[in-house]
Amino acid sequence: MPSELHYARQSGILLHPTSLPGRFGIGTFNETAYRWVDFLAHTRQRIWQVLPLGPTGYGDSPYQSFSSFAGNPYLINVEELAADGLLDQALLDQAPDFPDDRVDYGAIYRWKLPLLRQAADAFATRATPEQRAEYDTFCAAEADWLHDFALFMALKDAHGGAPWNQWAMPLRSRRPKALAQAEKTHAAAIHAHKFNQWLFYRQWQRLKVYANDAQIRILGDIPIFVAMDSSDAWTNPGEFYLDDGYQPTVVAGVPPDYFSVTGQLWGNPLYRWDVMKSNGYRWWLRRIHAALRLYDMVRIDHFRGFAGYWEVPAGEPTAVNGRWVAGPGAHFFETILGELGELPIIAEDLGEITPDVIELRNRFDLPGMKILQFAFSTDATDKFLPHNYRPNFIVYSGTHDNDTTRGWYEQSATDHERDHFRRYCRTDGHDPAWSLIDAAFSSIAVIAIVPMQDVLDLGTEARMNLPGRSTGNWGWRLLPGQVNEQVADRLLATTLLYGRDPALYAGKEAEAGGQSGQDAKGAGGRMG
Repeated sequence: MPSELHYARQSGILLHPTSLPGRFGIGTFNETAYRWVDFLAHTRQRIWQVLPLGPTGYGDSPYQSFSSFAGNPYLINVEELAADGLLDQALLDQAPDFPDDRVDYGAIYRWKLPLLRQAADAFATRATPEQRAEYDTFCAAEADWLHDFALFMALKDAHGGAPWNQWAMPLRSRRPKALAQAEKTHAAAIHAHKFNQWLFYRQWQRLKVYANDAQIRILGDIPIFVAMDSSDAWTNPGEFYLDDGYQPTVVAGVPPDYFSVTGQLWGNPLYRWDVMKSNGYRWWLRRIHAALRLYDMVRIDHFRGFAGYWEVPAGEPTAVNGRWVAGPGAHFFETILGELGELPIIAEDLGEITPDVIELRNRFDLPGMKILQFAFSTDATDKFLPHNYRPNFIVYSGTHDNDTTRGWYEQSATDHERDHFRRYCRTDGHDPAWSLIDAAFSSIAVIAIVPMQDVLDLGTEARMNLPGRSTGNWGWRLLPGQVNEQVADRLLATTLLYGRDPALYAGKEAEAGGQSGQDAKGAGGRMG
C-alpha cells in the first residue's frame, strides 16, 4: 500500500457512477460527473470509491461482468458523441422519458446500445483524422484483451445472449478456423464493441485526470472471481476448473453461517491456482495492471479467498456440500509486489475470517475494512467498534451490500443493536446516519468512507444491493439538486472537525495534501 495511507487521515464517498443524475436514464461521464468531483473537492474528500466498472449482464451486477478488462458502455456520455459529430442531436432529443430515481436497465439496453451502434457505424465516414488515429492507437495499446473481448461480445449477440459454453464446440473451444470465420462474419459488430471501449476509456480517463488534479483518488473494486459467462473464462479456460465440454466442475460460494443456513452459491468458476502459479500469475498481473489504469488503488473483494476459499461441486443446489481449499497465499502477493513495487490494495476482509486470513493481510500491511453497522450486536469487545481499531483500516458506516444506515436503524437492527448504538454514540437515534458518520470520521482508522445515501440520510428505498436478491438491485440514483449546499456544508464541517483533510497536517506529522484550485474557489456546493 502507498505509505501515505498509513498516516494521512482522509475520507471519501462511495458512489457508483450509474447513480449520478442525468437526462438519459443512468449516470454517465458527462458534465454532472465533473460537478460531482467538484463537490468532493469542495468538501475535502480525497477518495471517490466506485464499484467495478465492467460491462454487466443478467442481473445488472457489476460483480458479474463480461470482462475484467472492459468498461461498461452504459456509462458512455452520448452528449459528447453528438458534440463530436458522431451522433445526430435529434436522436438524443427523441430519447424516452427515463425515471429520475432509478436505473431501468432494460430500457437503457434497448435504447442506448443501438444508439452506440449507430455511432460506431457512422465512425468510418464521420470521424476526424485525429479521432481515427486515437482509436487506432487505443486498439493497438489494448490488443492483449480488446479483440478477444469484442469477438466474445459479437458472438454472444449472434447467439441471442447464450453463454459461451453453450455455443457450438468449434467456437467454444476457440478453434482457429472457426474464429477466423467469425471475425469475417461479425466484423461490424466487433468494430462496434471496440468502438464502445474506446469511448469508455477516453471519457473515463479524462474524468479520472480531472479528479486526480483535484487531489481526489479513485478507489476501484476487483472481484476475486470472474463470471463464468465472460471473455476471461472463454479465452483462458485452462486456468479454471472446467471439464472437456467447458462446463465448470466446481464453483465458488460461501458456507452456511449465521445469515444463511444454506450458505451462498455464487456459481463463479474457480481458478486452477497451480496452473496460474506455474506461469507466474500472468493473467492476474494483466488484470491488476489494467485495474490500476482505471483506478489509483483497488479493493479486492472476498480477500479471504486468497488464503482459503469454499469450493462447491458444480450442480449442487446450495453451498452446503462444499469444502475449504487453500488459496495461493503469500506467494501470490509476493509476485504482485515484485511486479508493482508496492501493493495499492485494500483487503475486503469481512465474513468468516480465520487466523490465516489475518496473517496474510498483516504480512503485506494491507488495510482491512471495518463496518460500523456490524459493531453493535455484542459488547465492548466487538472488533467493529471504533475504540478497538488500529490505524491501518478503512472504516465504513456501511457498504453497497448493506442497508442504508437509516434503513438499518429503523428496520434491520435488533432492539439490542439500537440500544447499544444509542448508548455508544450518545444519541437519541434521531439522526442515525450522521451519528455513524461522526463515529467513522472521528475514529483512528486512516480512511473513513461513507455511502452517499448516508450523507443524505436516506432510508431503505435507497439501498444499492441486497445480497441474495436476484432482481431490483443496483438501480438507485441521486435526484437532480439532491446534493445541495446544506449537504456540502455539513460534510465539509465534519471532515474538518475530525481532521480528515490531509492539508490540515501540512508541515506537521502527516503528509500535506494541499488544496486544489477548486477548493480555494469553493466550487461544487451544488451538483446536478
